[in-house]
Formats: sequence, C-alpha cells, structure tokens
Amino acid sequence: MLPVTEGFRSGDGARVPATASTAEFTRDAGLADFSRFGLPGGPGTEAFWASARSPVPVPRPGGGWTALFLRRGSPARVVFESWSEPVPLRRFADTDCWYAEVAMPARLRVTYQLLGEEGAYADPLNPAGAGGDRSLASTPDAPPQPHWPVVGADDVLPLPRTRLRWASERLGGRRTVRVHPAGGGGPAVLLLDGDDWLHLHPAATAFDSAVAAGDMEPVTLVFLPVKDREAEFGCRPALWEAVRDELLPLVAESGVPADPGRLVVAGQSLGGLSALYAALEFPDLVSRVAVQSGSFWWSPGAVGAADPLGGAPGGALAARLRRRPGLSRLRVAFDVGEHETRMLPHCEVVESLAAAAGATVRVSRSPSGHDRVGWRHALLRDVAWALG
Repeated sequence: MLPVTEGFRSGDGARVPATASTAEFTRDAGLADFSRFGLPGGPGTEAFWASARSPVPVPRPGGGWTALFLRRGSPARVVFESWSEPVPLRRFADTDCWYAEVAMPARLRVTYQLLGEEGAYADPLNPAGAGGDRSLASTPDAPPQPHWPVVGADDVLPLPRTRLRWASERLGGRRTVRVHPAGGGGPAVLLLDGDDWLHLHPAATAFDSAVAAGDMEPVTLVFLPVKDREAEFGCRPALWEAVRDELLPLVAESGVPADPGRLVVAGQSLGGLSALYAALEFPDLVSRVAVQSGSFWWSPGAVGAADPLGGAPGGALAARLRRRPGLSRLRVAFDVGEHETRMLPHCEVVESLAAAAGATVRVSRSPSGHDRVGWRHALLRDVAWALG
C-alpha cells in the first residue's frame, strides 16, 4: 500500500489528494532547538543519538502537534501514507543529524517510510513497525488500540498453522489461504486483503487477545489474499461466486471449526466496496459486514480517471442501494478516517442509503487518513458488533 515515490497512491492504486502538507523547518538549521523535544545533548553528538527516538511530538500552539523526525547519516524524505506529501529532512549544521519538524493535526495515526538513495525503509529510531519497510506514528491524543501489540520492522509475524491451497476455477490460478481459529474457532470472518493482515499487522494475535479479554466471541479468521484488487474487488460477481462455491467448502473440509452461517466479511478501501457489494448481490451468503474506508467513489472506469473521487457521491453502490430496499437482514458497520476529507462525502451517502434501505447500521470515524494502521481498532470492534 505504501508509495516510495513523490506523492502517494491509495491502497486501490488510485491517486488521492493529500489532506495535509505541513512540514515546518527552522529557517537556520544551526539555530534549531531540539531541547523542547526532550532530547539531551547537542544534535549529532553521541549523547544525543544514545537517547534519540523518532518521531517526537510536542503540543503545537493553537492545537495539534509538532513532530520531530530524525535520521542519522544521510539525506532522506519522510513519505507518509495517504496523509501528506513527502517531507524532506534537513541537515543540522555540519553534523550527521537530519531532521524535519512536521505539523500534525489532533488525533492522527499514520504509516510512513524513510526514502533515501538506498531505497525505502523503516525508521530505525522508531520501535513500532509494520512489515520490513514501514513505521507507525501516532499523536498522543489518538485513542488507544487495545489488543494490537507493538511489532518492530524486523519482527516476523507468526503465521496460522492451517494453510489451504486454493486452485480457483472461477478466479484462475492458485493462492494460499491461511485459517486461524481465535479462541478455538467460531463464526467465519473473511478478511479481505488477507496478506496485509498476516504480514504487516498482526491480526491473528489481536483477535486472540480480543477473544481472551471477552471483547469478542471466538471466531475463525480466513485470510483471503488478492491477486488483482481492481479486477477482483471492483463490483464483479466472480469473487463471491468463488468464495461461496469453492473457498468456504474448502474451509469446511479443513477440520478447523468455522460457522459459515454467521459469516462476517471485513474489507478496507476497495475491499470494503467489495464487501458491501457482496451483501447487496449475494444476501444469502453475506449479511454481516465490517467496512473501513470503503471506496464508495468507485464506478466503472473511475480508477483510471484523472480524479477518481470526482464522480457522483457514493458511486455505483449508491445507485444499487437506491434500488435495494428491504435490507433488514443486513448488519453493516462503516468506519472511515476522519482526515479523509474527500472520501467522507462518498461514505456518508452510502451510510445513509444503507440505513434508509432497512439495514442495521453502525457509523464511526477513525483518527487516520486512508491507512491500515488507522483501521485496526475498528476492525476488531466492528467484527464483534456485526456478530451481534
């Protein structure tokens, strides 16, 4: 999902305007004062680097935060995921200290990378990572994300033991599907973009913790990998025919306890679009949905447009919802990042239409942009709610 070039792209591959570009720099790098960030010693000294961490947020006059990002040794840029344009680091005098002071709004979680001549990599001064080349940052006022452990960029996440080889006739090709019975297993929870939840964010560990704490009943996680997000998630029936006729029978044969009768589908971005599409077009299969930042701007051809979010609010699914009254069997939780200013109108239309059509609807906002780290708490909470 994370870009390594100027600007950024959303998880769908569609360019989305940044919601902020707010880097601040001290005009004279030699006069920069890092003492307000609680870092002892002169920048670039061994005492400084021994205690250095990154980013370091401090309150900003008038609200929000100023975060100090540090890098030792050579120039780089801080590349944020779907929040701000890349921010270049500046050198402190003639030392090996490179820095940027970045203005951040209240309540923000964001994924970022450092991008240097050697490529993109995680911030070595930040213990919180996601995968081998990503780091996670949050402002102090961002609400906690219980059950999600801090994972370093060098940590390898444990994989579920059950591995299914799915050779799909409808989708073509082979893919590996992992299955994890959290708390011994229960209703099936289909996690779209499953590889991200396996390798970047420790979903199996988080669901285990939520079940153990009593925040959720036992469930069986099914991590669905995707090969072509636009082709498979773009409001086409093939994926859901394959899930119904091929994947769920394969899960049933695996020996892992899984109740497909209370299936919950959880998806983000284009995956969220596909999850709600499945509920509308395959109601006997999908009646419980957790959507984070659904790409409800989508309509045929929108991904390749100059401004994919510039079409009619709610896109193709809004049009479908206007023709689909009587959704009383559907429970759907909607969440979107509060900093996704251009996504909000599309999501609000779909949320309202789903409720008007009779669905039981939950609506919330996460302190993030279009970013998986901001969706993590909503994923657990909304899956538990969808199960009723």
